[in-house]
Amino acid sequence: MNGFQASAVEEKLVRAIGLPGLAANIINTTIGASIFVLPALVSKNLGAAAPVAFVVCAIAMTMFATCFALAGSRVSLTGGPYAYIEVAFGHYAGFLAGVIYFVMALLAIAAIMSVLVGAIVGIVPALAENGLRISLMFGIYGLLAVLNVRGVRTGAHLVTITTTAKLLPLLLFIAAGLFFIKAAAVAPEAWPNIKSLGDSVFLLMFAFFGIEIALVPSGEVRDPARTVPRAIYVALIIITVVYVLIQLVAQGTLGARLAENSSTPLAEAAATFLGHFGRLLLLSAATISAFGSVTSNILSSPRILFALGRDGILPQMFAHVHPRFHSPDVAIFAFAALALLLSVTSTFESLAIMANVAALLLYALCCAAAWELMRRDVCLEAPPFYFAGARIVPAISIALIIWLLARATTREWFATAAVLVAASLLYALRRVTAR
Repeated sequence: MNGFQASAVEEKLVRAIGLPGLAANIINTTIGASIFVLPALVSKNLGAAAPVAFVVCAIAMTMFATCFALAGSRVSLTGGPYAYIEVAFGHYAGFLAGVIYFVMALLAIAAIMSVLVGAIVGIVPALAENGLRISLMFGIYGLLAVLNVRGVRTGAHLVTITTTAKLLPLLLFIAAGLFFIKAAAVAPEAWPNIKSLGDSVFLLMFAFFGIEIALVPSGEVRDPARTVPRAIYVALIIITVVYVLIQLVAQGTLGARLAENSSTPLAEAAATFLGHFGRLLLLSAATISAFGSVTSNILSSPRILFALGRDGILPQMFAHVHPRFHSPDVAIFAFAALALLLSVTSTFESLAIMANVAALLLYALCCAAAWELMRRDVCLEAPPFYFAGARIVPAISIALIIWLLARATTREWFATAAVLVAASLLYALRRVTAR
């Protein structure tokens, strides 16, 4: 259906989400488990200049977020970026956006599982043996799959429980750690070279992704032409400040040792000024945050497999619904199995980079959609968000994305291309079958 038909269908939704609610949702979705690990990886590349990467990353995300705001104020439909892309370019582009999102979600859940298991091993070192780590991953995926098969309410309740628990320890880490920063540890010796900075920003994007997920319920946002852009900018400022302060505290307390603690860097930093209690607190926070992210992901992402099975693009078995619990059981278990396979065969860094490639491709489509929606002057409701020079923002954003994607390796491009070709073949087969 076209944008105007979809808008008519969504008139039944209640527009109850205002500026505070949407901004909070973006912050909660974006600040996840990766920030408990990434400070060490960025420090490894840039040393004391690591905060610069956060600022550059925030500037790039501001450009991307502006594209979301330009598009979101014109297409206020449930689905967020995927709705923008479909209204702008049609069903095929929307389908590819859905596939890219699914791949991103699959890679992200596997990466976050690495953080979760690393945090648990930090608390219980006896689980460090590889066989026990794999068994732990299997147990967590199995438990969450069973809980979600038993019903969406169970999974949603778990997400609610873990929503704010991750933020409080991080705020305590910042508030206490600021008093223990050593000036010499955060004073860069030289400005980072462009390659190291680009590589770090590319990796760090994983910590900033989440805006696109938080905008999915756009059909329930009040006064979207004003609320969506304001919420995006407010949330992005808060996220950037929190991230930079976390990096400064970790760098300022551990110094060069930060790069050596790749699995639990914030916990080791907290131990220097809060003792054993601080270490356990941050390990617990990382565990809760990662578990919450995995829980949220496994609650929603398998539904894409279900939809593809329902529409005949994948085998119909993926559209199977449990006769008692009325949940997409085959899709959930298949998604969990794929995630487990990725988790046991890859590292956090490699999974995060692959997820970044998929996410940046999705962002590029969204930026192009923003330009197309402005060109056609698509406007489903109130006057859209606009400003002088708005039309050049998508072009600048796409140029930034190309600069970042240049950091991807041939292996990552080959894997991404293979997924897109397979998805296109499935889409074509579905069209032929439908005829």
